[in-house]
Amino acid sequence: MFENFKVFETEFAGRPLVVETGKTTQLANGACLVRYGETVVHVAATASPKPREGVDFFPLSVDYEEKQYALGRIPGSYGKREGKPSEKAILVSRVIDRPIRPLFPKDMRNDVSIVCTVMSYDPDCLPEIAAMVGTSIALSISDIPWNGPISAVSVGLVDGEFVINPTQSQREVSRMAVTVASTDSRIAMIEAGADIVPDDVMFSGIMAGHEANQKIIEFIKGIQTEIGKEKFEYPSNEPDHEMFEAIKEFSIEDIKVALDTDDKKIRDERLKPVYEKVHEKFDEIYPDQAEKIDECLYKTQKFVVRRWLLDEQKRVDGRKMDQMRPLASEVGILPRVHGSGLFTRGQTQVLTVTTLGSVSDQQSMDGIDDQTNKRYIHHYNFPSYSVGETKPSRGPGRREIGHGALAERALVPVIPSVEEFPYTIRLVSEILSSNGSTSQGSICGSTLSLMDAGVPIKAPVAGISCGLITEGDRWMTMVDIQGLEDFFGDMDFKVAGTHEGITAIQMDLKISGLTPDMVREALYKTHKARDYIIDEVMLKAIPEPRKELSKYAPKMVSTIIPVDKIREVIGTGGKVIQKICAECDVKIDIEEDGHVYISGLDKDNCNRALTIVDTIVRDPEPGAIYKGRVTRIMDFGAFVEIAPGKEGLCHISQLDVKRTEKVTDVVNVDDIIIVKVLETDDKGRLNLSRREALIEVEGLTPENDLPPRRPSSGNGGRGFKRRYND
Repeated sequence: MFENFKVFETEFAGRPLVVETGKTTQLANGACLVRYGETVVHVAATASPKPREGVDFFPLSVDYEEKQYALGRIPGSYGKREGKPSEKAILVSRVIDRPIRPLFPKDMRNDVSIVCTVMSYDPDCLPEIAAMVGTSIALSISDIPWNGPISAVSVGLVDGEFVINPTQSQREVSRMAVTVASTDSRIAMIEAGADIVPDDVMFSGIMAGHEANQKIIEFIKGIQTEIGKEKFEYPSNEPDHEMFEAIKEFSIEDIKVALDTDDKKIRDERLKPVYEKVHEKFDEIYPDQAEKIDECLYKTQKFVVRRWLLDEQKRVDGRKMDQMRPLASEVGILPRVHGSGLFTRGQTQVLTVTTLGSVSDQQSMDGIDDQTNKRYIHHYNFPSYSVGETKPSRGPGRREIGHGALAERALVPVIPSVEEFPYTIRLVSEILSSNGSTSQGSICGSTLSLMDAGVPIKAPVAGISCGLITEGDRWMTMVDIQGLEDFFGDMDFKVAGTHEGITAIQMDLKISGLTPDMVREALYKTHKARDYIIDEVMLKAIPEPRKELSKYAPKMVSTIIPVDKIREVIGTGGKVIQKICAECDVKIDIEEDGHVYISGLDKDNCNRALTIVDTIVRDPEPGAIYKGRVTRIMDFGAFVEIAPGKEGLCHISQLDVKRTEKVTDVVNVDDIIIVKVLETDDKGRLNLSRREALIEVEGLTPENDLPPRRPSSGNGGRGFKRRYND
C-alpha cells in the first residue's frame, strides 16, 4: 500500500535517529516523521503554487506545535484541547525560522509553510532539535526551492566538557544551553543562554556544535539524493536590471544626501521627496509597477549604505566602525513602582520597570517540558509610537515574545536564588523609541531597574549587537548597529553578558552563514563594548543594588519547617493559616518541601507571623518572648495564645511589674500582649510571664516591694498593652 515508504537511520549524539517518509502526509510538498530516542516529531512543508498579489516580501511561516498527548496529559483548559502556542513553542518556531529563511531564493514570493508537531516527548531527546532536523529533511526532499540542508544541535557544558544534545539530567547541571545550526560550510544560527561563560569557552562550544552538525548534514544529503524531488520554478520578483540601473542612476545622489544623518526622523523626511520625484518620472515609463519602483529605491539605499561601509568605512551617522551611539542611564524614574531604569542608546530608548511579588505570584508554565513555573519574568512591549507609526496595539506578537525571552535569558544567571531573595520578580520593558537594538537596550534597562529595586543581582549585565557586511571574500563588522544597518546589513549578532562572561546570544542572519573568524571577532567586539557600557554608563547611574527595598514593595521573610508539620500550620480547612494571615495582615505561601514564605507591607507583621509559624512547629523554648492574644480571664491569671494551638497561663503575679490585685486591672480578653516563656511543666503546659517580658524588652524596674494598687489609666499594664497592640 505504501510503495514510497522509506526509513533512514543514523546515530545522533549516541542515540538513534530514524526518519520515515512516504507513508503519511502524501499531499504536502515534503514531509517526514522524525524519531529521536522516544521523541517523535512530524514535519510538513507546503508551498503555494503562485505568489500572492501585492506581496513585497517572502511569506514564510513556521509553526512548532506542542501536543499534550505527547507526554500522556489531557489539557487543563475548559475545552480540554490545546489553545494558543506557549511562549516556548513560539520561541522554538523563531529558532527554526532563522537558519532556514536565508536559504530560500531572495526573489521568491510564494507562501511557504512549515508545521512541526511534537507527537511524543522524551525529555532526554529535545523535540526542538528533532524538529529542526525534520524541517531540513522535509524541505530538502520537497520540490520547494531551498538551498539547504542544515542541521542543528544543542551544546551543553558539563564538568568542563562539551556535551552534544545533553540529556535531561545533564541539562540540569549544564553551564550553558547553546543551539547551533549549520550548513555544510558555515554557522547559520546561534541561540544561547549561559551561566557567565567566558568568550573563548563559548566559541569552542559553538565550533563543537558546528562540527557535530556535519554528520547529520551528510545524512540528509543522502536522503535528498535518494528521494528528493526536482525543485519547481517560480516567477521572480526581482526588478528588471535595466529598470534598477535607471532608477539608481537618477536617484543615487539624492539618496546619499537623505541617508547622511544620525537622525532617523530627518532621514525619513528627506527620503519622502526622493520617492515622489522618482515616481513622478518613472510611473509613466513603467506603468503598473509602482511596487517594483519602490523595490528599486530600497535596493539603491542598500547599495549606498553597503558601499559606504565596505569602501569608505563610513556609517550613515558618522560613527567609526567600533564606536557606539551616545549612551545615557537613569534610575528611579517612577516614584511608586518598586524599581525603574531608563536606558538610552542614540534614538533607541527603553524604560524597564521592576515589580516584586510573593513567591505564589510566579508564573505557571503549561508546556510539554519539565519547567512548571517561573519566578523571574520579563515582558517586552513595542508600541507603534516607538517608530513613529499609528498602528493600534494588538498585544504581544512573536517578535515581542522573542525579544522579551532574550532579555529574560540574559539576566537569569545573575538573579539571586529564592532562598537568597524570596520574591517573584517581573520586569516590563517599554520601548519608548526604536532605532535598532531595542532587545539589547532592554537588557541594560533591566539591570538598572533591578538594582534600583534593591534586587541583589550577582553582577550587572549589558547587551550589545554586532553587524556584518560581506561581499565575496571581503567582510567587516561594526558595533552597535542602528536600524538602517540592520535592514541593509547581513547580520545582527546580539550578545549579553557581564565583565566575566556571556549570559545570552542571539544571531540573526540574512546570508547563509558565518565563518569561525566572523564569530570570533563578533564575540571579541561585543565583550569590549559591554565592558564600556557597564563601567562608563550603567554603574555611574547606580554603582550597586540599593540596600533597602522601596517602601511600596512587599516585605518578605521565610523559613523552613518539617514537612510533617505543614498540616498543623495550615489547619483543618485552612483555619490556622487564614487566622495568621488575618491577624498579621500578611500572605503566607507554603511549598511542598516545607519552605514557608511570608509577605506583607509591614516588616514587623511579617516577623510576627514568622514567629507564630515557628511556634506552631517547634516547642517554645524558655526565655523566648512572644506577642500573644488573651483568650480567657481567671481569678488567678490570664490564658494567652502565642500561636494557634499554643496557649499558656500568665499567673496574676506575672502580669505586671507592679503588684496586681485583679487580672482585669491589667488585661482583658482579646488584648495583645508580650509574654516570656518561663517553662514547660511536666504536663506540657506553658507558664508565661508578662512581667519578665516588660522588664527585658522595656527595661522596666520591678516594684513588688510597693503595696498593691490599681494601675492608672495613663501607664501600667494598659499603656504597655496598647504599645504592642499593632
